[in-house]
This record gives sequence, structure tokens and C-alpha cells, in this order.
Amino acid sequence: MGTSNYNRVMTGRRSRAVGDYFEQMIIAASAFYEEKGISVIEKTPEPMKVLGVHNRKMGQFICCFSKRAQPDFKGALADSTMILFDAKHTDKDRIQRDVITEEQEKCFERYRKMGAVCFVVISIGFENYYRVPWDVFRDMKQIFGHKYMDASNLEQYKIKYSNGVVKFLDGLELREREES
Repeated sequence: MGTSNYNRVMTGRRSRAVGDYFEQMIIAASAFYEEKGISVIEKTPEPMKVLGVHNRKMGQFICCFSKRAQPDFKGALADSTMILFDAKHTDKDRIQRDVITEEQEKCFERYRKMGAVCFVVISIGFENYYRVPWDVFRDMKQIFGHKYMDASNLEQYKIKYSNGVVKFLDGLELREREES
């Protein structure tokens, strides 16, 4: 394996590992919010197709992703509002617009049209966290003049990380519930 290929493989492995770690942080925060009666949020499973059996006794299968992934998380707030969001981490000083795939974009638009609250939760270096509304993320070129958001663009969307929890729902206004 050549040096450049090795570097590419290692970069890909590291990116997957930090992405998985950030998703685990969101899953932990989701459990926190559910315990408080604020929301129920679940990780969207990756669509896979089984190609064969590797070890039936161990439950191991050979599979591949069957289509592009949807946004990472779906759920409902205590006021019955549907939420849909994706979690993105970068170690760079900005988040690029193209981190959202075309399939994810279509899914965001479908849910947005039905009244769901849609956003992207962003980690920059596991130091700063942001909740960017989907329409702002989608239209960043028109809003900021470029297809990325840096610290100055993200500042108004900053969310807290405290006591081991990314507070990605703090500040969302719940609607009044109708009594039946």
C-alpha cells in the first residue's frame, strides 16, 4: 500500500471514529432529554442489504449500505412537534455545506414541508457546538456569501455543553398542548 493510499485510509478511519463518537454524545443527550420528558429521539438506522452469512452462530453477516443515509436522528418533542436533524463533526475551523448529501437534503425538505423542526448539530473540534436551522444551513451561500460556516457565522447558533451533555434542544420553544 502506497503512502498516500495509507494516509487516505487512516484519515477515513479517524473521520468515522470521531463521527461515531459525536453520534454517541448525541444519543446520550437524547437519553437526558427523554428522562426529563422533553423529547423522544432515535438514531436513524443505516439502510443495509445482507449479502451473505459470515458466522450464523455469532450473528455475523456480510452486508453493504443499500442507499445513501438519511439525516442521523428523528424524534418528537413533548408538544408533538416532529424533529429531524443530522450531527456533523469537523476538526477544521469551518463546516462545509457539502457535508449534507443530496439524499439527506431531500429528506430534510420533505419533513420541513410537513412542519418538522429541522436542523444540523455541529461540533467544531469537540470544543464548540451549534444547532443550525436547516433553512440557514441549506441557504448559507445566499446568507453568508460562501458554502461554509465559520465561527463568526455559527456564533448565533451556539449551544452549551455542560455536565457531559450537548444541550442541542435548549432554547427550542415548545407549543402549547391542546387538552383533550
